[in-house]
Amino acid sequence: MKFARIAAATLAFAALGAGAATADDIETAVEARQGQFKLFSFNIGPLVEMAQGDIEYDADTATTAAENLAKVTTLQQDRLWPEGSDTESIDDTRALPAIWEDLDDFADKHAALGEATAELEMVAGDGLDELRGAIGAVGNACSACHDDYREEQ
Repeated sequence: MKFARIAAATLAFAALGAGAATADDIETAVEARQGQFKLFSFNIGPLVEMAQGDIEYDADTATTAAENLAKVTTLQQDRLWPEGSDTESIDDTRALPAIWEDLDDFADKHAALGEATAELEMVAGDGLDELRGAIGAVGNACSACHDDYREEQ
């Protein structure tokens, strides 16, 4: 299953360099990918709060949030990352040009995020200990990509 996710992500990201995008296309793509990240953040928030003990664990909320995270990571990415949508080309993005310099690594990191959210989805509703055991891998996958491909605020 891991190989299939990595292969699918690699193929999806391989198309990133194909075709020239207009300024309107780039703006729309950036807005869409930022919306995707907002959905991700909205859903990971309560999971992190539960794992940290800031809010009470709720199996239904944890299950729904984890399902949503897993779904967000399965969205096709190729149209969200056109060349010219990086910090050196436009304002209002934190995507570093390094993404387009190493698309294979970027795709691998996205695939790892997908694997981590799939694992979280399987256990989030099974108890706080299970949630805590799986949420760290999601955070690590996020950080791995952010460290290399997202500009600091």
